[in-house]
Amino acid sequence: MQRRPFFSAPKETIRINEHIRTYEVRVIDADGKQLGVLTVPAALEKAKERALDLVEVSPTAQPPVCRIMDFGKYKYEISKKAKASKAKQHIIKVKEIKFHPKTGENDYNYRLVQAKEFLEKGFKVKATVVFRGREMAHMEFGSRWLKKMVVDLAGIGLAETGSIQEGRNVTTIFGPVKHHVQPVPGPAKPKAPSAPKVPGAEGATPASEAAVPASDGAAKEDAGESREAAPAGQA
Repeated sequence: MQRRPFFSAPKETIRINEHIRTYEVRVIDADGKQLGVLTVPAALEKAKERALDLVEVSPTAQPPVCRIMDFGKYKYEISKKAKASKAKQHIIKVKEIKFHPKTGENDYNYRLVQAKEFLEKGFKVKATVVFRGREMAHMEFGSRWLKKMVVDLAGIGLAETGSIQEGRNVTTIFGPVKHHVQPVPGPAKPKAPSAPKVPGAEGATPASEAAVPASDGAAKEDAGESREAAPAGQA
């Protein structure tokens, strides 16, 4: 028996120009002016006169609404808006750590340290206890790790859900406490370059300071000469 080929559902696309299926459309000019209800051939003629495209912007309206515009520019604006809305979304990542009912104390402490690191970085933590075979008969025994983790993460993480059974797993989701989230360090600012040192400048006396003693010495010599000149005059 021959298998029928598999066809995926067609993606929704924007119909333009000759791909518009209806006979009549309501047309809006590139300047926003209403041109009324026209047949598709008549609307295409008006679009060609302006060297633009006829774009179906509201296919569900009766009749569908088409606009005369530059389709390439219209697609660019749509992608730009999609990127801007995606950038504003705050995505919270969830990190998962797993236990088994027979997990030892050392393994539990190691996973507890991991959970604290994730919570301090702002991630959510999904703690999962995995049961296998006969362990399903004593699920309360394995869930003790989740109860212990609620106590050990107090002040760092808050249990947003209780113990939820998902098939063979029992999970609890922890969210970070805001005042314990460590901010991500930004890039270090470059230091300003220091002024280059002039060779031989170390130990040198500034010119202004060197000039002061010289002027004082000259003043003293002048005073000494005037004192010697005074007795000579008296004589």
